Amino acid sequence: MIKYWPNRQSISLNNAVVDLFIETEKKLALKTDNESQEYLYLDILNNINRIELLQSILNEFKELILDMIEINLNTKMLIKLNKKIVSIFINRVSNKFFVKFKFDHVKLNNITIQNSHNNLTDYLLIYLIFGSSYIEDDTFLFEKSYTPYNHVKVLLENFIIQIGNIIIKQLIFNLNHSLNINNFLKKQNICNKLYTSNRSIVLFLNNLKLQNLVQSYIYEIKSFYNERQKVWIISSEGIISKYIYLSKGKKIQSLNQIKILFLFWLEIKDLLIPKAEKFIIQIAKYFLYCSINLFSNLILILIRIIVFYLNK
Repeated sequence: MIKYWPNRQSISLNNAVVDLFIETEKKLALKTDNESQEYLYLDILNNINRIELLQSILNEFKELILDMIEINLNTKMLIKLNKKIVSIFINRVSNKFFVKFKFDHVKLNNITIQNSHNNLTDYLLIYLIFGSSYIEDDTFLFEKSYTPYNHVKVLLENFIIQIGNIIIKQLIFNLNHSLNINNFLKKQNICNKLYTSNRSIVLFLNNLKLQNLVQSYIYEIKSFYNERQKVWIISSEGIISKYIYLSKGKKIQSLNQIKILFLFWLEIKDLLIPKAEKFIIQIAKYFLYCSINLFSNLILILIRIIVFYLNK
C-alpha cells in the first residue's frame, strides 16, 4: 500500500517529518559508498568522515526546519530567501564539521548552486514545513494531494548528498593546489585510500572537471528537454543516481545561448530524424528489392547460357 505525504500542517505532518529523519539517519549509518558511474567530490573522503559529514548535514537540517517553523515564513518568502538560506546552512555545517581539523571555515565565495537543485530544495522545504498541498500543480507526475512518502524521502537524501558534495568542493577550492589537498587530507586522516597520492588526486579532479563540463552542456540540457531531474539517493548498495520527472517548461529563460541552441538541435533532431529514418529504411528496402531482382535475373541468365552450351 502506498504511503502518502500529509497535505497540510498538522500532527500527521510532524510525525511524518520525524519518521523521515529517523529513517534517513539509519540509512546514513549503513553505507554511503559511491556506487554510481559518476564522480562525486565526496568520494575523496574516507567512509567514516563521509558518513559523519552527511549525518552532520542531517542534524543541522533538523534544526533549520525547526527554526523556519518558529519564524513562521510563508511559501513565497521561503522561495525568495531559498538561496540565502542554503548558503547560510552550508556555512553553518562546514564550520561545525571542520572545526575539529583546526581549518578555517569553507568560504562561500563564488559558490554556485544549480537552479535545478534550488528548485528541489524549495519543494523539500515546502513538503516538510507546509505539506504537499502548497506545491504547484503539474510539477511532478502525480497529483500533489497524493504525493508518495518515498518521493519526499528521495528529495531529502538528494539534498543531503548535494550539500555534502558542495562543502567538499569548496574545501578543495580553498586548498587550491593538489599538494595542499593531499597534505591536508593525509594530515587529518580523512582521505579515501584510492586518493592518497598527489597523482591520483590530480586525476580525480580532472575527471570531475570533464564530467561537470559534459554534464552542464549535454546531459543537463537533455534532462531539461525530457523534463527529468537527476537525484542522488542512498540505496542498500550505497549512493546511486536516479531520474525523476520535474516540469521545467517555465525555466527555459534561465538557459544561456549555447544551451538554447543545443535544446533547439534536440527539437530538430526529434522532428527530422524519425522521418529521415523512415526515408532511409524505404530507400534501403527498394535497393534491396532491386538488388535481389537483379541478382536473380543474372543467375537465370547464367543458367540459360550454361544450358545453351550444354545442348550444343
